[in-house]
Amino acid sequence: MPNFRLKLPSRNWLIFLSVTGSFTTAILYDRYHKKRAQQRWCNLVSHIAKEPFPSTQMPRRITVFLSAPPGDSLRAAREHFHEYVKPVLVAGALDWDVIEGRREGEVRAGLAEKIRKRRKRHGEVPAESAEGEAAEESKDLIQELRSTTGVKEWEGLQGDLVLGRHTWKEYIRGLHEGWLGPLDPPPDPLQTSSPGKASPAPIEEPPPARDASLSSDSPQSVDDAAPTSESGATPTEQPKPAEDKDDKPKQPVPRPPYIPTSAYSSVHISPSTPEVLPPTAVLPLPNLLGFLNTPIRIYRFLNRRYLADETGREVAALVLASHIRAWDEPTPSASEANSQEFFQGGQGRAVTSGAPDDEAVFTEKTWYPEAVLESEERDWHKSAWKRYQGEPERVWQNVVVVEPRLRERMRRFDITSDVEDKAKNDSGIDPGAKSLWEGIKELTGWVEDTRVKGWEHGLVGPESE
Repeated sequence: MPNFRLKLPSRNWLIFLSVTGSFTTAILYDRYHKKRAQQRWCNLVSHIAKEPFPSTQMPRRITVFLSAPPGDSLRAAREHFHEYVKPVLVAGALDWDVIEGRREGEVRAGLAEKIRKRRKRHGEVPAESAEGEAAEESKDLIQELRSTTGVKEWEGLQGDLVLGRHTWKEYIRGLHEGWLGPLDPPPDPLQTSSPGKASPAPIEEPPPARDASLSSDSPQSVDDAAPTSESGATPTEQPKPAEDKDDKPKQPVPRPPYIPTSAYSSVHISPSTPEVLPPTAVLPLPNLLGFLNTPIRIYRFLNRRYLADETGREVAALVLASHIRAWDEPTPSASEANSQEFFQGGQGRAVTSGAPDDEAVFTEKTWYPEAVLESEERDWHKSAWKRYQGEPERVWQNVVVVEPRLRERMRRFDITSDVEDKAKNDSGIDPGAKSLWEGIKELTGWVEDTRVKGWEHGLVGPESE
């Protein structure tokens, strides 16, 4: 038997094991509490999925707005949605449509076009189209099929879910463009001409001169050899057109806004505008880039449980839809009295710190739609603030403008204090989850046979059957 002596590792090994062990422990601790925080909000809305639902009615469907963060791709927003938002929506058996934007302006254009189609279905006719054409455009084949088969639409609240400050800016702009803007696109200033002057006729260029040696009228015969002229010189070959290396179709550029922000007060609101617009839930999307921001990114990576808790709260309020309020009501809830700002949220509410003496980071301005998640703009990449000559309007760089007639119709989801306390008192454990010992027994194959024996039912036969 070898003689092993117990001794402490060297100084370098102690430093290595301490750093790696501490970092690994912080990651596992954060993941554990993150899962429990998400499970608390999933348990809060899980009773909705167990309620009976008629087969002749469409389920509740919300609209999710996603856009690529400044300086990043759409994948970052999708991963954030699947990790923090989707589990609560699935637990509440909620259906959703997604309006995505890979570049700036696509979410605005998509929302505005959706509202214009709704206005056409309600009987509004564009100025440049006939009534028959407008009626043909407003037809919805899926809606007609549902009405024919007797399938009813959801009669309750629908709701919108917006992810990030940049998407919120496009959402507000698209909302105003859809309800205040015209149904017809504005004329292109490059294609329109003045009414008093006629457009100049295009100038026809003379055809290029043909070479006598290549002309079909030349008496010289052309064989398989290279053609030669009378002087014996070889004619120059015509250059071939350059082939496009990129055969991929280019993505269409979003249309410019139909109406500028300066014209909001001078136009009439659409007569089909509802008295109360669909409520919204605005979620933070922290996306900090850059090598010099690595310490801040590591800190946020080790504290994602707070982001999961705050996001789950907002999504649960949307799924329950038990309480909505106007944006101009700066009334903090019970949990906001003992909270501190985290992730630079800017919604007047952040994660609960747990310390009773912490002061609430609350400003009345943060409850207004113009300032929602305003501090996220400090984390945007510097390319989002660059402006080039001849570039179209940049929605991300502009100030959020909310028209008073739409402001009084806007609502947001909220959650009451008693419902929030019920979620906080939950253990955050999945009732259907297996314990560690059960998982080990199932992994090793040591599972007890829980089937009822035949002799226990009074059947005749051996006890092993």
